[in-house]
Amino acid sequence: MALSRRRALGTALLSSAALLAASLLLPLPAAPANAVVGGTPARSAAYPWLAAVGSPVFFVRPSGQFCGGVLIKPDRLLTAGHCVSMFRSVPGVLTATFGRDDLTGRGGETVEVKSVRMHPKYRETSFEGETVGHHDLAVLTLARRVNRPAAPLGTPGSARTGRIAGWGFTSENDLLNTRLREAAVPLPGDAACERAYGDSFDPSDMLCAGSEKADSCQFDSGGPLIARGRVVGLVSWGRGCGEPGYPGVYARLTSLP
Repeated sequence: MALSRRRALGTALLSSAALLAASLLLPLPAAPANAVVGGTPARSAAYPWLAAVGSPVFFVRPSGQFCGGVLIKPDRLLTAGHCVSMFRSVPGVLTATFGRDDLTGRGGETVEVKSVRMHPKYRETSFEGETVGHHDLAVLTLARRVNRPAAPLGTPGSARTGRIAGWGFTSENDLLNTRLREAAVPLPGDAACERAYGDSFDPSDMLCAGSEKADSCQFDSGGPLIARGRVVGLVSWGRGCGEPGYPGVYARLTSLP
């Protein structure tokens, strides 16, 4: 998720990565991605359309991973806009890795990114001083087509539970997880989000999921929220990880870039 899910140690690590990136005159993502709290290890084969989005310059994480993404066409990947907004002029430093259970492994396939297209209505505001992305979506065009199924997209409808998956932290202070994890999460509805986040939550392009028992966290941004067998949102932002009363906020897939 976005900056509201970053903690002190994560900030220090990102600062060291920023020093390297600055020396190479390359940008880092505007916000760190946010992993699965309260989940269990998952197999990438269960999510053949899921990719670890990253860059070799982001040396803090194995494979340079800092976000997730979902394949929507053989050469198109959907991710959170805040993950890639600063890479629009240098998309070639981004990569997408499919089929890797553990970021420290060498399995799967890695594809370079050719271009970044942001949602035309993407904008940033703040909640308690932290960045909030509206219409937090972007499409990455891959340098080549991949032979994988596209993610099924849809809307949550009346679903009350969903599923999330990602390589991120298992708690706010967990800096070590590199395995793909998944978790079942409640979908509390728009009213719960409005109570938690006030005017920062916009139900037209956001939805909420998660609780203190299961939630997304750092380095999960851009990853999927799945309901009724379809991807209905992407990890976007939120306060804390698994913090009571503050479910995670997801970009609603109402209109793609």
